[in-house]
Amino acid sequence: MESLRYLYKIGKGPSSSHTMGPNKAAELFKKKYPEADFFRVILYGSLSETGKGHKTDEAVLQALEPTETEVVFAKPPYPDLPHENTLDFFAYRNGKEIGKDRVMSIGGGNIRFEGQSEYDNPQVYKENSFAEISKFCLANNIRLSDYVFENEGEPIQEYLDEVWAVMKQSISDGLSTSGILAGGLNVERKAQLLYNQRHIDESDVTKENRLVCSYAFAASEQNAGGGIIVTAPTCGACAVVPSVLKYMQDKKGFSDKQIIRALAAGGIVGNLVKTNASISGAECGCQAEIGTACSMAAAALCELFEMGLGQIEYAAEVAMEHMLGLTCDPICGLVQIPCIERNAVAAMRAINALSLANFLSNTRKISFDTVVKTMYQTGKDMNARYRETALGGLAKVAYDK
Repeated sequence: MESLRYLYKIGKGPSSSHTMGPNKAAELFKKKYPEADFFRVILYGSLSETGKGHKTDEAVLQALEPTETEVVFAKPPYPDLPHENTLDFFAYRNGKEIGKDRVMSIGGGNIRFEGQSEYDNPQVYKENSFAEISKFCLANNIRLSDYVFENEGEPIQEYLDEVWAVMKQSISDGLSTSGILAGGLNVERKAQLLYNQRHIDESDVTKENRLVCSYAFAASEQNAGGGIIVTAPTCGACAVVPSVLKYMQDKKGFSDKQIIRALAAGGIVGNLVKTNASISGAECGCQAEIGTACSMAAAALCELFEMGLGQIEYAAEVAMEHMLGLTCDPICGLVQIPCIERNAVAAMRAINALSLANFLSNTRKISFDTVVKTMYQTGKDMNARYRETALGGLAKVAYDK
């Protein structure tokens, strides 16, 4: 598996696969053909269907400027595509084609050029399943976070420290910002309201839900507004992990060093999904994004509370299991409805998974590896209308109204 640096990416929202990935692909293509005086970019699949809402065209144009560029939103039926997020790049000089590339934006800001191996990036982990990792950790009497540090070395701790700083800043920025999100849906930022407005009869449980949700709304709204966030594992699911860790740090006084260990453990869980299934909503629906984020957050919380490997696996598994079949149906292709609320709901579910793991891990019948495989198969069986095309589900019903 790759380094966690390829999972936790610091960048601008609103979408890792529709904004960050295409922007990166365009930058690399421009470097290959600096002499070009004209570029043409064709967007297919989910990139075409929801590219306007995700600002895919703006991300591509920004990377290729000042060279004149035409961005084309292809219409179905599409040609046989290697991935649901596919782009074709063409470079021209004096009216003649001098180069072309087909690129896939495979989720989480990661891209792959056609013909490129899926594993071209350096592989720092030999183990590729939770079962293999668990066996290694038990044999060497180490925690999941130690496994990360042993494989990646000290620099990963410094990187995760930076990741945590950006995560906290995204929450802070979101809590201090109000107003309407751009895009035409007139969605009002609600993080500030949730954080400041105490319930008339607020119990400890109600307060926990309100604060966790306010943090999740804050980071999600920053992403929707094009702010700086960390993919965990994607832009659209960026708020689940930071919201639960921020809440627990505030409540229990965990140090940043302990949080970094939690991020390492959660990152391994996300890496396993990325390696063995998908973190792309266009490929497998929102179960691949929010479901993975929920599993990552649950595992991170268990590591934070120094639970055992069996408890970590149980929490990660139950978090994903009950997100199976979750569709990706953003209204107008914007990362706003239902994406923002969905981050908050998943954050609360991650805390529930932590509680269940404390009591029920010995009763587990399904492995994390099994639920990851199931998620991928479920996503592939899902009708394309429910895989980030904004052509079905909530996106269609709400738009038709």
